[in-house]
Formats: sequence, structure tokens, C-alpha cells
Amino acid sequence: MKTLEISFTIAFVLVVKLLFGQYSIDTIQVSAAQIPMKIGETGRSITVLDSDQINAMPLNSIDEILQTVNGIEIQSRGGFGVQADILMRGSTYTQVLIMIDGMRLNDPLTGHFNGNIPVTKSEIERIEILRGSAAAMYGADAVGGVINIITKAFSFRDSDDAVAASVDYGSHKYLEVEQGFFRKEKKFRYSAGVSIRSSEGEEIPEKLLADSSSLEGFNNYFDIKTFGFAASYAINDVWRLAGRVSYDHRDFSARYFYTTSPYDKSVETVDNWTNHLQLVRNGEKTSTDFNLSYKYNTDEFVFSPDFPSTNNHTTEYLNFIANHLMYLNDNWSFKGGLQLDKRMIESNDRGDHEDLHFGSYVMGSYRSTNLNYSLSLRADYDENYDLEFSPQINISYLLNDLILRASAGRSIRAADYTERFVSNNLQNLTPGRSLGNPDLLAENSWSYELGLDYKVSSSWRLSATAYLRKSSDLIDYVSTNESEIGSVSEIGSLQAGADYFFASNIANVDTKGFEISSEMSYPFGERTRLNWNISYNYNDSSNEEDIVSVYISSHARHLVSNLISLDHGRAQFSVNTLYKSRQGRIASGIDSALDDNYMIWNARASYSLNNSFAMNIQIQNLFDKEYQNILGAKMPGRWFMAGVSYKI
Repeated sequence: MKTLEISFTIAFVLVVKLLFGQYSIDTIQVSAAQIPMKIGETGRSITVLDSDQINAMPLNSIDEILQTVNGIEIQSRGGFGVQADILMRGSTYTQVLIMIDGMRLNDPLTGHFNGNIPVTKSEIERIEILRGSAAAMYGADAVGGVINIITKAFSFRDSDDAVAASVDYGSHKYLEVEQGFFRKEKKFRYSAGVSIRSSEGEEIPEKLLADSSSLEGFNNYFDIKTFGFAASYAINDVWRLAGRVSYDHRDFSARYFYTTSPYDKSVETVDNWTNHLQLVRNGEKTSTDFNLSYKYNTDEFVFSPDFPSTNNHTTEYLNFIANHLMYLNDNWSFKGGLQLDKRMIESNDRGDHEDLHFGSYVMGSYRSTNLNYSLSLRADYDENYDLEFSPQINISYLLNDLILRASAGRSIRAADYTERFVSNNLQNLTPGRSLGNPDLLAENSWSYELGLDYKVSSSWRLSATAYLRKSSDLIDYVSTNESEIGSVSEIGSLQAGADYFFASNIANVDTKGFEISSEMSYPFGERTRLNWNISYNYNDSSNEEDIVSVYISSHARHLVSNLISLDHGRAQFSVNTLYKSRQGRIASGIDSALDDNYMIWNARASYSLNNSFAMNIQIQNLFDKEYQNILGAKMPGRWFMAGVSYKI
């Protein structure tokens, strides 16, 4: 039945083609391929979301917005951006590289924090999403893909001055406040943004525990605050200086986010300071940039107030990157760069550790009327995995309205501090706990893809990609008996004969899949425009040993995302639907189930009173579907919101 529905949708789109006229979908120049070039020249599958598209969506947080992009799966533990694991093409949540203005954001403590993106929507110029391996260009973690968020102050494009604000109020005392501005003044450009999202949360009923005499419930509350400020200065016609500072605070109920224990009453508070300083020199045929960033993150996690269970972590990440781009002629260009970064952690649960990493890369690109290709090679030295090399080749061929593309590359990822050391400092660990492994090897993968982009008309584009990723030494938590763990050093005392979820290298994992998408934009006269994006993604992961692990095969097998928006005069309507099919699971101890499929709908309507003021209403989870992305962590039901916005 599901296959029939998908086939009908594709057939319907083909019929619509016969009815639609001409509207230009431009080929956008992107920086996600390191050397700036048009999407069709990169040989890669790339999506770009601009600020207008982002603001029109019936969604509230960046992770929810990313869920509309083909190839991306969001495994949220709570709604409205509380915490989300970001997956691409069947990857794990640790195998996607998140960047802000070209600087790495991935958290050294745990990949669960990679979705804590300290950027407000008002600061975003655009988001570039590159699917597939990109380690040769950006280094470790770029296995499933790269997401680069480019802010207005760092884009150096001719944006208009703007001041925008919005206030929304809704179910369960939900409050969302967005305030931002951007201004350019002679040689200066500066912007700032404030975002606040909070709610007392829904009341979640709790199952009676065997040793409890009463039924207990809890509220999945959250309080998220993000602040950002950025400025750039044109020193002269050649040199530019830019800087950005941001702060992100999250206080939320984390019950069942990480365990399915009936004694889990977790709450968590995460604070994140991120700073970035950039110096750029633009010559006639060269460009050089120097980047320095510093990230300071604190995390307080309380498993239960009923007994001592508080974990405190402080993480520091210092990163320096230098790049040099050179255009030899109209066809050939080269780019090279160096990276030096240091990671540090202090933790009562994981211990105190620090690591150094060095990286360098070189990339050459050839562009002609039809044929385009690029070659990259990167070397990385890390105290975790010594010296590793990552090559990459991308090819595209342009034939009228058809683009054929192919790529192949190697990628690596080292274990984070949680995978290496979680619970290692604790004594007498209870069975079923996650346990780190200090002896983990680095993951490595070879990725291959073939794809095409077809411009059916100037108003409609179709894309399709098939891919294969062959991985070895992938890291995941596997149920392991204490007798098999005892030989590993630096691990706290374990109970004899008990089983733990022990971080392990799983020998070989193959991930294969394909993705298809349709992007359409059509005007009906001068006052009405229809935009329609729909995509389907299939993923399948398997390992020869048939090892049952926690995260590697947790991705969706079938994923369909649909976003339709209609602009008519001063009114705008948008609907987003998401269908996900995956392997179901049950946690009987907390009476919770991860259904093998679900579908949710979100809707938004807005009306502009004039060029500055607008009103909107929004409904999340329109049909009040009960569902989970992570076993035990129930997602929000139907939420109503209404608000006003102001922009000049």
C-alpha cells in the first residue's frame, strides 16, 4: 500500500509538469565544495535553503527545518529543538559534520550535542547541505554529509538592512520570541539575534513501578535561549575582518532520552559559548582566510534526584584553520589548507582528557562548458588514530538540462569522549549501563554515488542519487558480558556476570540506498505562487556478523518529506508532512513502544497587515499522532500556536 501511495505521488507530479509554465530555478553558487562553484559543477548532491524559505516553513527550530531536506533524518528526543540527532544517508548521528561559517561545531563530548546549534533564524543567510562523504575537504566526521550554516555578517553579500521580531504563544504555555537585525554601514556590517523557546511541557503519565505505591507523571518541559552577535569590517579593498560570538542555554526534562530504565527521572542543563574570528584577503585571482574559533561547553546531567547521580562535564574546543585559494585560469583552480585543533574535557564520570589534531588538504578543480571534476586529498593526524589519508573525486557532466554526476571518497571518524570513557570513573556499575572503551579504533568508510539532476522545465527540477557506503570499525554500543570486558584497561568496577552496552568496533557495515526529490516553483499570475518540494529516501544497513547494536541500524528505512507553500497576495499557507518507516522496538519496563512507522503533519497560515506587520497561526502534529524517534522519549502531541511578527 505504501509503495502504491509513493508511485501515485510521483505520477501526480508528472501530470503537474504538463500544466506548469516557466519560472526560473537558478543554479546557485555554493561554498560547500570548498572551491566556490555552481551546484551543477560540483559533482555532488547539494541543497541550499535561503532565509526566506526558512522563515516560511511551519517549523520552529533548525533541526525541524533540516528534516525537510532530502537525505536528512532527524531523531529528536523532544520537540522544538530541545535535542536532536542529525543523520544523513543512513549514517549515525556522529557521522554528520555541522559547521557555522565554515568552522566545525561537532561536540567532542558527545554527538548528541551536535544539534545544539547556537544560531538564531534571523542571523541565517543560507544553509548549504552537501550529501555524502566530504572528509577530504573538511576532515573527520564528514561521513554522511556536511551542513554549513552561513550567517549574514560572514556571507559578505549585498543584503538589505533589516529589523525583525516575532512573538508566538501556544499550548502548554509555549512561548517563542525571535528578535534580530542586520545593518551595513560603509565598511561595517553587523547583525544580532535573540531566540527564546520555552514551555512547561505536556504531562506524560508514568507506569506504576513494582516498588511504588502511586502513579507518577512528569512534564517534558524545556527552556532554550540563544543569543548571537556578529560584525565584519572591510579594512581596505583587499582585507576583511569578521567576528561572531554566541551563547546557547538549554534546560530540559531528559527522562528516557538515553535510557529506558523505570528509575530514569533525568533533567539536564547544557550551556555553550562559541566564538569565531576570521581574517580574509581577497586578491584578483587568490583568496586567503585565517580562522580561529573557541567553544566552551558545560553539561550537568542528573539521572534521578532520589539518589546521587549527577554528572558534570566541561568541554573546551580550540580550532585554527587557514585556507588559500588560487585561480590559474578560467578552467583550473586550486585550494589548500591547514588545521590545528585541541580538545579538552573535565568530567566526574569520564575523567580528564585532552587530544591534539593536525590536518592538511589540497584540492584541484577543472571546469569547462560540459565536463567538471575535482580531486582532493587530506591527511589527518590525531592522538586517537595516528595518521590517516582521505582522497575524494567528484565528476559532473552537463548536457543541456541534464546533469550527470558521480563521486567516490574515503572518510574517517574518531570516537568522542563519551564513546571512549562514559561511566569509566564510576564504581559498581549496574547492568545495562552504557560503558566507554578507551581502546576504540577510528571508523573508516569508502563512499560511492551516482546521480542526476534534470531540469524538466524552468519551474521544475528532479534529482536522483544512488549510493553505497562500505564501512569498517564502526563504533556502536553492543550488549557485552562483563567477562568479555574485563581485559580492557581504565574501566571502573563491573558486576560479575552482568551485561553492559559496551562501545565496540563493529567489523564491517554496508549502507546502501537511493534518494529522489522534486523541487517546483510556479507563479499563478502576479499575486500567487505555489512551491512544492517532495522527497523519498531509502536506506539499508547490514553487517556480516549480524551484531545487534544501538545506533547503526536505528535509521529510517523509508523516509518521505513533503513541503507545500502557497503565497497569495498578503496571505501565505504552508503544510509539511513527514512519513518514516523503521525497525520498531519495545521497552516493557516503562510501557513504551517505538512504532515501526508514523506520519505527522504540520501547518501554518500567515497574513500580512501591511509591509511590516503580520499575524500567523501554526499547528504542530496536526492529527495528534503519538510517536517517538528515540525509544522512551515521547514526542509532542498536537500544539497550537499563534503570534505576530514585525519586519522593516
